[in-house]
Amino acid sequence: MGTAQNKQAKPRVIIMSDFPPVDVIPGGLGYGPSEKRSDPDDVQSMIRFLLYSNDFDVEGLIATSGTKAYIARKQNILDILNLYDQVDENLRKHDQRYPTADYLRSITWQGRDGTYGKNGMKNLGKNMDTEASNAIIRIVDKPDDRPVFVCVWGGSYEVAQAIWKVKNTRTPAELERFLSKLRIYLIGKQDNTAQWLLDNFPKLFVICSENNFKGMIWNAAGSDTTLANLTWIDEHIRKGHGPLGAVYPKSGWDPKSLGQKEGDSPSFLYLVSAVNGLNNPENPSEPSWGGQFVRPDSTKNHWFDDPAGPKTVYRWRSQVQADFALRATWMLP
Repeated sequence: MGTAQNKQAKPRVIIMSDFPPVDVIPGGLGYGPSEKRSDPDDVQSMIRFLLYSNDFDVEGLIATSGTKAYIARKQNILDILNLYDQVDENLRKHDQRYPTADYLRSITWQGRDGTYGKNGMKNLGKNMDTEASNAIIRIVDKPDDRPVFVCVWGGSYEVAQAIWKVKNTRTPAELERFLSKLRIYLIGKQDNTAQWLLDNFPKLFVICSENNFKGMIWNAAGSDTTLANLTWIDEHIRKGHGPLGAVYPKSGWDPKSLGQKEGDSPSFLYLVSAVNGLNNPENPSEPSWGGQFVRPDSTKNHWFDDPAGPKTVYRWRSQVQADFALRATWMLP
């Protein structure tokens, strides 16, 4: 993997992230201004995602409610795009399909503050649209037959609000057509709109990973920790790989657990392996870089963790990390 040859059609992708400031303070430290305290793993995952943006039609980067203050700030995403702007020309020397930073800025959208956890449903409804939820509707409505994959790294409020609006302003047939184009990959149920989606839309394609995603964490039980600990990250990403790699955080929420966390990355790695022919993204039961899933109720298009759990993700670690390390070298002149 890692070449531009023999690629399948590029998936349409929206990223929804409770994205903290680039200089995020690990929440586990227990101190610092609330607007900076959060889980740094979204920054880790975004750096990896940007190195794979050539394989996608990226149609939205959405800032959702995050940090200890539960605020959504698209400026945080724009700040990391400023660093991407310093390396994207080098990336395009390897693959001209890498999007420009200006394009990615143009599709970065603001979500709503305070929707995390039990507050998701409190915000859902009439006159609660956001720049981000309206953008999701426009994206899905485009005259493009390809499905839209929504990778939900935090709460699902923005996509839920988009669906709520369509449900309440369009005919049942129009709603069904809208839902049929969505593919949602949830990293946990981080606000209660996730359960609302599962309870009310049985035909909606939803992957809900509440355990598998943990296979990305450097010290996942049974995994090869030497391929994702801080030593590996320093050598292949953080040091000597330009300004974007340099801001890859040393840890996730727990500052004592130094190394890769990236709990959100399986949501798009599921598509990376599909682009490269490993799996069919319409069939989550197949092995993929983003895990493997089961469909306990055949009357619903809802998929949950395979019993093998995190192993379904970390079994691919050597391939995943080798490709990540290769792409990191592309950031250099």
